[in-house]
Amino acid sequence: MKKIILASSSPRRRQLLAQTGLKFEVDYVDIDETIDAKLTPLQFTKKLSVKKVELISGKYKEAIIIAADTIIALGKITIGKPKDIKDATRILQLLSGKIHYVITAFTILNTQTKKIVTKAVKTKVFFKKLSHEEISQYLKTAKIMDKAGAYAIQEEGGAFVKKTIGDYTNIIGLPIKSLLKTLKQFNI
Repeated sequence: MKKIILASSSPRRRQLLAQTGLKFEVDYVDIDETIDAKLTPLQFTKKLSVKKVELISGKYKEAIIIAADTIIALGKITIGKPKDIKDATRILQLLSGKIHYVITAFTILNTQTKKIVTKAVKTKVFFKKLSHEEISQYLKTAKIMDKAGAYAIQEEGGAFVKKTIGDYTNIIGLPIKSLLKTLKQFNI
């Protein structure tokens, strides 16, 4: 079997992929994740996952590279990771009491054959109404600077979620069911 490379610095993606039993290595590059307002949330996250794969692909002659990117879509607004605590507060106030979508796009590339597949998964998230105090308290203890939407459903941020419709692992950052199904196209 070809070497599998997870092109991600996210400990959550590493953890999710490890739970599948697949053997893989981690390698990644930092890229500019500034939101491009000309692209829809779906287009933007797909573009970033492809870019991550492309930037790392030259290092490996015979490997399967997996990259992913997660964003929040609130209507036509694309929300990424917060810049600072003030921005995290703004983001959580925006999401408060509303329905949003978590979109994770992943790209898989076989560096030998150049076969590439990009897919995106959307999960609907219903947020409860948050008070200023809840947001403030949360931001004092939560580690949210590397999380799209300034929350982690699998951590304290899960208390903000009334319900979800769709793939839970997608909200964490890697839609495992869809990823495994797509890896079969690469004989994995």
